[in-house]
Amino acid sequence: MTGPTDTSAPATGSDPQRALPAAEAAAAVLPAADPLTAMAPQAGTPHVTASFAGAALAALEGGGTGTVGVLVGAELVDALASSPLGELDLAAAVQPALDAAATALGGHAGAARVVELGDVVGVLGEEFTVVPLVGAGIAAAVVVSESALAGPGAPAAPGTAAPAPEPAPSAPHLGPIPPAAPTPAAAPAYAPLPSRGIELLHGVVMDVTVELGRTRMSVRDLLALTPGTVLELDRAAGSPADLLVNGRLIARGEVVVVDEDFGLRVTEIVDSAPVGQTA
Repeated sequence: MTGPTDTSAPATGSDPQRALPAAEAAAAVLPAADPLTAMAPQAGTPHVTASFAGAALAALEGGGTGTVGVLVGAELVDALASSPLGELDLAAAVQPALDAAATALGGHAGAARVVELGDVVGVLGEEFTVVPLVGAGIAAAVVVSESALAGPGAPAAPGTAAPAPEPAPSAPHLGPIPPAAPTPAAAPAYAPLPSRGIELLHGVVMDVTVELGRTRMSVRDLLALTPGTVLELDRAAGSPADLLVNGRLIARGEVVVVDEDFGLRVTEIVDSAPVGQTA
C-alpha cells in the first residue's frame, strides 16, 4: 500500500535526522488522546500535507532560520471546533509543540499561524522534512524546513534516531505519507480512529480571565483618564466576579487573597462546565 520512503538529505547537505529530536519534543506536548511516537523522517511533498486536516506554522527565530510546523488530523480539528468552551484556535493549541520543536533545533518559535493545507508548501518556500507522529494511527506530523535543518543547534545525539524503526507494526498507518500520489485506500487515514472529543484537549493550555465588572466610556472620557481616576463598574460591591475562558462565562466566585496574590474562590458553575476548585 505504501511506496518507498524518501529519507535522502536535500542537496544542500542538511540532515533530515535533525528533525527527529524536534518531532519527539513536539510529540510530548501536542494535544492527543494517545501517547505519540515520532517515526522516521521523510521528504515532504504536497501529497503529505494534503493527507491532514489542519496546519500551523511558525518562523524559527533566535538560534536559526527557517520554519517549523505541525500538521494535525481531523480528530483534533473537530475537537477544537466543538469544544464545550467554544471554538478553540488551532495555532494556540499547537504553539507549545512548536516551541518545543524549535528549542530542539537550537532556536525558538515565533507566533504560530494557521495555514491552509494547500498553501503549506508555498509558505515554506523550500524543501522540507516531515516526521509522522503515530498514536492509534497517524495523529499528526511535524514539518521542518530545509534551512531550519541546516541551521545552528546541537545535532541529534548518535542514538536518537535508533528508536524510529521500533513502531514497525504501525507501518501500515503511514499510507498518507509516501511521496507518491495517494490512493483511495490510503485517503481515509483517520476514519478508523474512534472520536474521543474532549480527551484530545486535556493538555491544551488556555487563558483564564476574572472580570470584576464592565463600563462604557466615550473616546473623550478615555483620553481624559489620569492616575487616580475612579471608574464605576456595572456591578455592586460584594457581587461575585465572572470567570471567563476563551471569552465565555463558565463560573462565578469571590475574590480572595492567596499568598499576597489575588485569587478566585468558585461559588457557582455556569451551564455544565466542569466544577473547579480555587482559581
